[in-house]
Amino acid sequence: MISLPMDLPPTLNAANWTELEPLYRELSARVIASGKDLESLILDRSDLDAAVMEAQANLYIGMTCHTDDEGKRQAFLAFVQETEPKLKVASAALDRKIIEAPEVRDLPLPRYEVYLRALRQEARLFRAENVPLQTEATTLEQEYSRICGAMMVSFDGREQTMPQMAKYLESTERTERAGSWSVVSARRLRDREAIDGIFDKLVAVRHRMALNAGFANFRDFQHERLHRFDYKPADCVKFHDAIERTCVPLMRELHRERAAALTIPAVKPWDVKVDLRGRGPLRPFTDTAQLVERTSRAFHRLDRELGTLFDSLRNATCLDLETRKGKAPGGYQYQRQQSRSPFIFMNAAGLQRDLITMVHEAGHAFHSLLCKHDPLLAYRDSPIEFAEVASMSMELLTFPQLDEFYTPEESARARRDLLEGLATLLPWVASIDAFQHWVYTNPGHSRAERSAQWLSIHRRFGGDIDYTGQEDALAALWQRQLHLFGSPFYYVEYGIAQLGALQMWRQARRDPAKALANYKRALSLGGSLPLPELFTAAGLVFDFGPDTVSGLMEEVQTELETIPA
Repeated sequence: MISLPMDLPPTLNAANWTELEPLYRELSARVIASGKDLESLILDRSDLDAAVMEAQANLYIGMTCHTDDEGKRQAFLAFVQETEPKLKVASAALDRKIIEAPEVRDLPLPRYEVYLRALRQEARLFRAENVPLQTEATTLEQEYSRICGAMMVSFDGREQTMPQMAKYLESTERTERAGSWSVVSARRLRDREAIDGIFDKLVAVRHRMALNAGFANFRDFQHERLHRFDYKPADCVKFHDAIERTCVPLMRELHRERAAALTIPAVKPWDVKVDLRGRGPLRPFTDTAQLVERTSRAFHRLDRELGTLFDSLRNATCLDLETRKGKAPGGYQYQRQQSRSPFIFMNAAGLQRDLITMVHEAGHAFHSLLCKHDPLLAYRDSPIEFAEVASMSMELLTFPQLDEFYTPEESARARRDLLEGLATLLPWVASIDAFQHWVYTNPGHSRAERSAQWLSIHRRFGGDIDYTGQEDALAALWQRQLHLFGSPFYYVEYGIAQLGALQMWRQARRDPAKALANYKRALSLGGSLPLPELFTAAGLVFDFGPDTVSGLMEEVQTELETIPA
């Protein structure tokens, strides 16, 4: 464990406010007489905040790994409901103390420019009356995770989780695909009303938070809260338009080609993943031990340093990969900031998408590890738009190492699967972001209006897929996107970052060594530079307008033409 200059008590329970309060009080009471005093306060606060963040991380990890464990659930909720509200008030006071200190002018620049800009934003937006509302929102988010984690279906003679059911969508037997898709949709629809109720409450709570902070709606408030200094909601709307013009036609053409290849009138939702030539599903590993071993070999071939970093995670305290009942959906990487040790969570079921998740989350872990040297907690994190470049780039940069998992023919299929998936991912990102724009600028909407708007957005960004007979499932399809519940407006970043990752891939196709050097150099900067400068450090352009989207999708189409369908 990295030493802490503040000399925190070795037995400190950083999830307990009774133990934290005197430490935060000591920081707030410090006399600041010079720039050095202020810098010392900032760094000591950083160490204390890191201890708290690690305690929170461990509680969150425990809860998501075991949503059916009431003790873990209650421990997480106790932090959210008892410690976090008091912590937010103490943090806001420290923010003000730092930015209002006359000695702030004596801090070394540009070292602290990004840090101070963020603190000023936090101070500007903080409202004490929003603290209990944030607690209420987090409690609702946890309830959504609990409901999703409990979803199971009986199929193929046994009870299975939602991630386990995904493999049947790759079956060459159409009746099996249709049956699996239908049983999963029916199971999700059983909780539709409950999830709608949670979302209704979240929209109302978030709107009240925006009004309290002086904003007309939660969209504008949340954009400011996410520190989007370099683009605005109007830029996101332009991104939606660019995706509609560039990616949606390609996606729909691919769906029409799929229907023709499968000799069916139209693609149904259970026909999207099956191989067009009737080949069996891609199976990159048989168990998670094999997944880890093969991923390690792939990273070592890609770059010796990245391989070594990945191997540092190969223990039970850093990885929880297998799907199981009671485990929350999705995947994530969580940096435990005091020990500076990443944790990767996923729901592996032996699928190609699990391999993508593995290298994606490993990219986040590389980011965490390459910038962990920075003594300032704020700089051991980075803007989400660039954090996702770190992860999405790994999905593409590991193309040459796919032979660790597949035969040459299978490797080509995997590359094609991912590149075609971009034509689906970017419209889905635009769909989710556009949906949120409407939801939060129309906070008084009814459930019927919300469903109608979702269907309208689907008509704009959706593929050429026939949902006849599955209209209810289509109307509730947005409920599967956990970001809508736990991380509002954290989604357009995937689109922005995907364009950055495609630029990184383009670099690597021309000069692999230079691309990897740029990648690692930029990741080592953490969040110490503004977002556009982080892109520049990686040799990328921060732009998500129509020209950038069009140019990159042309590169994707060119590559697809070289890979057999």
